[in-house]
Amino acid sequence: MTLPTTIPGRAGELLASLGDRGVLCDLYDEVGSEVYHDMAGRDPQEVRELLGLVRATPGPVLDLAAGSGRLTMPLLALGREVTALDLSEHMLALLRTRLGLASAALRERCTVVRGDMSAFALARRFSVIVLGTTSISLLDERGRAGLYEAVRAHLEPGGRFLLTTVAVDPAYTGPAEMEEEYTTDSGRTYRIFEYWATGDAARTVTIFPADAGAASDPVEVCTTRVGVLSADRLEAELAAAGFTIRGRTVLPAVSRRLGDVLLETEVRA
Repeated sequence: MTLPTTIPGRAGELLASLGDRGVLCDLYDEVGSEVYHDMAGRDPQEVRELLGLVRATPGPVLDLAAGSGRLTMPLLALGREVTALDLSEHMLALLRTRLGLASAALRERCTVVRGDMSAFALARRFSVIVLGTTSISLLDERGRAGLYEAVRAHLEPGGRFLLTTVAVDPAYTGPAEMEEEYTTDSGRTYRIFEYWATGDAARTVTIFPADAGAASDPVEVCTTRVGVLSADRLEAELAAAGFTIRGRTVLPAVSRRLGDVLLETEVRA
């Protein structure tokens, strides 16, 4: 995850128009984590599909890039023992708050770990390892190689590694920048800008509050730059790293040009 030095397109113009009122934040820092958590319900289909695959494989689950618990909490609700790993302490603080409000029985089945998904050592194995929200796109090629190695070392024989990545619509010929307005369950509304020129290795996502408030109020704008890793390339990397692809599910698109693909994999015997 990287904070862009400049914001391209209409989002950059909007930020510039705010002048000193515009406060640029990383999507995973203290401010951004709250926004990310608030928007966690934007794609419920991925959660449903992942839970369906997890049900088929009993045993403990490792939730990588767990964040504030978008997958962790539903996994715990299945009755599973879950280890939630994330690099952002701000995200994990939100998860710990949610766990503190949950029942003792559920809370006791969760272990929260601050760690890097590309280099972790937990001294145990898991039946299922999950990496959702296309979070693998946050890693470069070297980081992904470290992830594959760590997953192999932590997966039980016959266990499953479930992960999502983007599916690019090859027929899309529209503009490089997409804008969407989204109202969360909390009632807050955001303007989401995604800038990606076809073929670029990464995209810039920038999120503004829909209500900029009074003319003197600061406006916190969250942004991040993440890679665009196609499912075909990801499958090739996984195969080279010793994984077998057991299933590939195309999920309903959130964006008009970038959808999600869910891969079910296991370590090749």
